[in-house]
Amino acid sequence: MMRSLFSGVSGLQNHQVRMDVIGNNISNVNTTGFKKGRVNFQDLISQNFQGAARPNERVGGVNPQQVGLGMLIASIDTIFTQGSLQTTGVKTDVSIQGEGFFILREGDNNLYTRAGAFGLDENGTLVNPANGMRVQGWSAQTEGAMTFINASDTPGDLVIPVGEKDEARATGFVFAASNLDKRTPVIPPGAGPQEIAAGTHSVTKEIYDAFGGTHQLRIDYTRIDGAPNQWLATVTVNANTDDPIQPTLSLGGIDSPDNTYVVEFDNFGRLVQASNAAGGLDTEGNVTIDATFLVPDTSIPVDPTTGLAQAPATQTITIDIGAAGGMDESTTQFSSASTNKLVRQDGYPLGYLEDFRIDQSGVITGIFSNGTNRALGQLALASFINPGGLEKNGENNYVVSINSGNPMIDPPGAAGKGKVIAGTLEMSNVDLAEQFTDMIITQRGFQANSRTIQTADQLLQEVLTLKR
Repeated sequence: MMRSLFSGVSGLQNHQVRMDVIGNNISNVNTTGFKKGRVNFQDLISQNFQGAARPNERVGGVNPQQVGLGMLIASIDTIFTQGSLQTTGVKTDVSIQGEGFFILREGDNNLYTRAGAFGLDENGTLVNPANGMRVQGWSAQTEGAMTFINASDTPGDLVIPVGEKDEARATGFVFAASNLDKRTPVIPPGAGPQEIAAGTHSVTKEIYDAFGGTHQLRIDYTRIDGAPNQWLATVTVNANTDDPIQPTLSLGGIDSPDNTYVVEFDNFGRLVQASNAAGGLDTEGNVTIDATFLVPDTSIPVDPTTGLAQAPATQTITIDIGAAGGMDESTTQFSSASTNKLVRQDGYPLGYLEDFRIDQSGVITGIFSNGTNRALGQLALASFINPGGLEKNGENNYVVSINSGNPMIDPPGAAGKGKVIAGTLEMSNVDLAEQFTDMIITQRGFQANSRTIQTADQLLQEVLTLKR
């Protein structure tokens, strides 16, 4: 009878633990990124009354006789199933759809979390605003005009410097692919302003110098008399100002003596080549013309070492008029209205970081006031061979244990990691219906074990009354 008492006690104690876990689950039903717990039971050691016997020629085998001595907790598991995503619209809120954990740093310690309610501190560092832990990732690196993210490097703090300046960039490339109307009239000798305007197609584009100053690049196309598929192109800078600039043009490294070049087409309207009077020629690949001009400046810089005036600054721009034989992005000659539809350049003025976005691969892209976009960094995610082996550290965080395995760190979407969704938060994966059902089962289990103790007590009472 004493065995049943202690079996009932073990049942009471362990059902209390299960109720504690259920209570914790329910209390965190609205906790961002919370993962529910689950209690598994197993039976305790059994006392042998009689061992098993194998069969022989006289009798068959005999099974063992055992009495169980109660139950205990086999495990308390953390269930890492996906939680629902709640839209918040906050650009620093991110959730993980799939496997992985955000990495937070506190001093020299790394912690891991599924809760992505982040924000910026006064230094622009991406942090968990509840505790100041810094979100880890890879900051973008810039070499010359190229920006890249080295995701094989050790993750560090992510800084989003809102208001940071983006230095001006001088235009070095202009793409100008027009259609030149084959019906355009040839300008006759002694033509008046109206005839000149009717026979000229102008392509203009705003370009920038190294200081972010703006200039107007203009290409004037006119048909060449006696050559039905050839056009004369004249390049000027700031043509509509009081001080227009005639740049020095070159094709294939040979300067144009008259600062012009000839564009030639075949009978099907496709670009063949560009040439100049000095023998410069470009017929292969993308046809390009180099235009070099002095940058207008009222002051001549002085060399701080010698104290002598430096040479005035010059700027070289490669004008790409498209691929020879090309169609979609190439200068063409068809009997259709002349256009300058495809015109772009790579310069921009001084700008300031005004906004940023986080995409599904965790890349943080800065949006600047000068119209440029540039990668600022990328979030890092960690995964584990046995995420159930992580230890809860409070504040929605986990730490590595000896049975979780070491973190495997990669960008979102790589090596089995999930993707990140900005403007959303992952909600708790606690199912209230499931928890209330488990609560009923646990309560009934507790009641049944208490009845076991009561019944055993009544049996002991009967023993005590045998002497009467």
